[in-house]
Amino acid sequence: MGLSLLTFSSCKAPSYVRDEKIDTIPQSYLNQSTDTTTIGAMGWKSFFKDPLLLALIDSALVNNQELNIQLMELQIGNNEVMARKGEYLPSLGARIGGGADKVARYTTHGAMEESVEMEPGKAIPKVVGDLHLGVYASWEVDIWKKLRNAKYAAQQRYLASVEGRNFMTTQIVAEIANSYYDLLAFDKQLEILDQNIEIQSNALKIVRMEKLAARVTELAVLKFEAEVYYTKSLRFEIQQKITEVENRINLLVGRFPQAVARNAATFESAVPEDINSGIPAQLIDLRTDVKQAELNLKAAKLDVKVAKASFYPTLSLDGGLGLNAFNPKYIIRPQSILYNIAGNMVAPLLNRNALKANYYNTNAKQMQSIFNYERTILNAVVEVTNQISNIDNLKKTYDFKNQQVSSLTGAIKVSNDLFASARADYMEILLTQRDVVEAKFDLVETKNKQFQARINIYKALGGGWK
Repeated sequence: MGLSLLTFSSCKAPSYVRDEKIDTIPQSYLNQSTDTTTIGAMGWKSFFKDPLLLALIDSALVNNQELNIQLMELQIGNNEVMARKGEYLPSLGARIGGGADKVARYTTHGAMEESVEMEPGKAIPKVVGDLHLGVYASWEVDIWKKLRNAKYAAQQRYLASVEGRNFMTTQIVAEIANSYYDLLAFDKQLEILDQNIEIQSNALKIVRMEKLAARVTELAVLKFEAEVYYTKSLRFEIQQKITEVENRINLLVGRFPQAVARNAATFESAVPEDINSGIPAQLIDLRTDVKQAELNLKAAKLDVKVAKASFYPTLSLDGGLGLNAFNPKYIIRPQSILYNIAGNMVAPLLNRNALKANYYNTNAKQMQSIFNYERTILNAVVEVTNQISNIDNLKKTYDFKNQQVSSLTGAIKVSNDLFASARADYMEILLTQRDVVEAKFDLVETKNKQFQARINIYKALGGGWK
């Protein structure tokens, strides 16, 4: 076995590389609650109750193009793991070949062949064949764990891509659910408009009768007519919004534009439930984007080790075993057996700038992974904090807006009675009717925001991917 050992020197890491423990969430914050349960651990089939919404989500998880693209990314990542594993293991191959060779007479080899007999009384042929078959093996001995660390890094990235697909699943589930409740809210607003159009049309009939009795002028009739037309025009604006939201859902579900089946009674009867967010520390365990960032950080650290090991000598072992003869009838004779084994240890000496650049790049990417990990955790905590506050404030807002609608609904009857007794003019009736429509719209939007806040806290806590 021949060995050629070359000297080498170490490469220092850049000054910006740090290797301390990352402490991103203060312990005092983690200990704010003793509750150990969270809705983030619920599967989406348990969290959502509407069967029509569940059917949409189930269809999206099968047909959504973005998720299918991510599925192919998982396959690519798995293939990368296989490739890295193959580099770590010895390689074994088979070889078979043949050829012919005629040596010129007036050369050293030609002169030797003229003076040498293959067998007593039998000269070497002028054209010599060359037939060989055998197996060969090669193995790079992973002294510094370079190949193993590269394999582990590929495994971490594959797992990170799995978490990335889970995170995308969470986003799609939440978007479909939010869009579904948008549709329910728009349906409710259309119902409010239809009711108000009927009320305004009846009021217009009364005003026309009042005009015939000379109690009001043509101006009052025109004002009431204009208000009816204005309310009817709002229906088309809402219908356009419904079309756009339906198509957004169709895109997520992976189908062509069509009506989205929905249960309007769900919005009317359902009440957004109180949620149990759990302790903030559970964000790290449940959120798939945090898991993905953590796995990418582990892979980046392994990449640094791989790059550092590139400066060290590499030991490779090569060997082969086979048969070689110039004529097929001699190929199976013991004299035709040949084998070889060799070992080489090589290390870079000069012009190592490419290795240094790669090492510095891996360290810089490791720092990027650290910052991304910290940012992901911080973003997770901020999202949950905002949604918890949002849920509490929306609940209080809904109570007051509900009281506002009750008061304005009563004001319509009062204004009509005052107008009938000539103690109020028609403008007070018109303004009161418009205020009621706006207040009811606000109430519907607030309730929709409550549903969506519950969906968003579910997403922020890591739910929706299983």
